[in-house]
Amino acid sequence: MRKAFGWIVAIVVVATAIAIYYGYYKQEPVPPPAPAPVAQAPQEPAEPGIRHPIPEEAGATSLPRLDESDSAITTALTDLWGEAARSLLRTDGFIRRIVATVDDLPRRKVAVRVRPVQSAPGQFQIDKTVDGGTISADNPARYAAYVTLAKQIDAEKVVGLYVRFYPLFQQAYEALGYPGSYFNDRLIYVIDHLLEAPDIPAKARLVQPKVFYEFEDPELEGRSAGEKIMMRIGTENAAVIKTRLREIRTALVAFEAKR
Repeated sequence: MRKAFGWIVAIVVVATAIAIYYGYYKQEPVPPPAPAPVAQAPQEPAEPGIRHPIPEEAGATSLPRLDESDSAITTALTDLWGEAARSLLRTDGFIRRIVATVDDLPRRKVAVRVRPVQSAPGQFQIDKTVDGGTISADNPARYAAYVTLAKQIDAEKVVGLYVRFYPLFQQAYEALGYPGSYFNDRLIYVIDHLLEAPDIPAKARLVQPKVFYEFEDPELEGRSAGEKIMMRIGTENAAVIKTRLREIRTALVAFEAKR
């Protein structure tokens, strides 16, 4: 997502994709034991130093403390997206939630306790069969509010917010356990990772070996949490999100080139 990279990811990926992830598992009573991975986990990039810098002078000259930033963030988001920001997002500890969730997307699981958005309404819709089922054609409609929000994103304005608050994102990332690492690099890596998520075949089969539904195809089930989010929300919804991600990435790279 452009300069608004972080915020677009936060809103496009997090508000849509993450909401979908939690909506998918919302109906399940307890987490099952982690299955043995079939496919290789995505390779994490090495840390060769900062690759996608946000100029220090581009940030706000005066920012609240990270633990006191909720009010400023909520006001900024509401100015951009109106009351939809308040109704769809969890703005308490928002920057920390965004950073932790973005960091988790290329992994096998996303921590529910740090989710930055409200759960999608209803339950994951499945056309059940005796031995499993398929994702229902009605399921993508559950994410309409999040996709609508994604469509309304103004990349330049989002970029402005992200750059303004970037020192707090960086601080939260280092506090997460990555001293010396750069959050904007991680964000770009995650966007590229999500863009590689495949479209699932029509009527891809699901099975329910324990509590959660899983893809029957080991290659699909072996994908990261973020990729499976993109796969489960429906082809049309995923196309909207990927379009926004590409726009954000392009704008962010252009921003770096001008620094």
